[in-house]
Amino acid sequence: MTAGRFEIDPDIRVAATLPARVYSDPDAFTLQRERIFARTWQYAGHDDLVSVAGQVCPFTLLPGALDEPLVLTRDGDDRLHCLSNVCTHRGTLVVEGAGHLQQLRCCYHGRRFTLDGQFHSMPEFEGTAGFPSKADDLPPVSLAQLERFLMVALAPAMPFDDVAGPLRARLAGLPFADLVYDGAAAREFLIEATWALYIDNYLEGFHIPYVHSSLATTLDYGAYAVELERYAVLQLGIAKPGERAFALPKGHRDANRSVAAYYFWLFPTTMFNVYPWGVSVNVVTPLAVDRTRVSFLPFVWDEGARGEGAGSGLDRVEREDEAIVEAVQRGVRSRLYDRGRYSPTREGGVHHFHRLLAEFMHG
Repeated sequence: MTAGRFEIDPDIRVAATLPARVYSDPDAFTLQRERIFARTWQYAGHDDLVSVAGQVCPFTLLPGALDEPLVLTRDGDDRLHCLSNVCTHRGTLVVEGAGHLQQLRCCYHGRRFTLDGQFHSMPEFEGTAGFPSKADDLPPVSLAQLERFLMVALAPAMPFDDVAGPLRARLAGLPFADLVYDGAAAREFLIEATWALYIDNYLEGFHIPYVHSSLATTLDYGAYAVELERYAVLQLGIAKPGERAFALPKGHRDANRSVAAYYFWLFPTTMFNVYPWGVSVNVVTPLAVDRTRVSFLPFVWDEGARGEGAGSGLDRVEREDEAIVEAVQRGVRSRLYDRGRYSPTREGGVHHFHRLLAEFMHG
């Protein structure tokens, strides 16, 4: 049986979990690069990075997995773009640093592009036949916006609305326009485990009473709820009496619940954790088959609520998750372990993720 071929029964009551090799086989990770990461939507940044005309911001998409050089630009008509950051002449990086530009100019041989990626000029090319052509433009990259957040995809297998529609509908009316990025509080964690194990752990509240004692004091474990969408999972953290919760308007579908947190996961690597104080964006970057970087990016709309409820003490929760996920990575390398079973009441999100993995890895 190859790394990319396995089955997850759609009936969680009889299904077996992922084969251990999917978590530990380098060939499986290589397959995931092209069949999953290159075909899905990834977090690229927030709109403040390119908020005014002429602003540019280069970045690498999923370093370690895709390593794709891209650049965000905002042109003179105030339109936002994501482009390849590789010159169409000889492959040099075009934009080396963030800033304000009227045009994009390659530092190697002087080729110029407009801020929407169109070829503009090139010295010493007067005798070249059939030049310029469309191939001389910087290739555009699919770009979508979710409130203040920018998402990109190299070859998306689905429209972004199919991924983010449920999140938009559920969170409509929250003050996203007031969000302020708190770069000083951003954190990065390097985890000695595969990215998929980190997602597994995120997608279930089953471990909360056993791993997160502080979080268990604020969330009502019995009321914890999971909702499955085509390319997303929502976990609803319900506050215990007296704990901080959203003040939702009458008519909202959750108005009769004391929601402490909305935990949205978008397939495959992005989480939007929405708390009464704001949003913690968690970006999972697969670095190797057994190495992952997780970035915690806080955006705040109510500083006064930040130290209370499920959205407080996130550093401690992350360290606890890191320890347990690394222990699982050591375990799945065992010659004596292959597959487990799911709890139908607590692991629906994990089962859903595993089915998506199978779907995409089968190609």
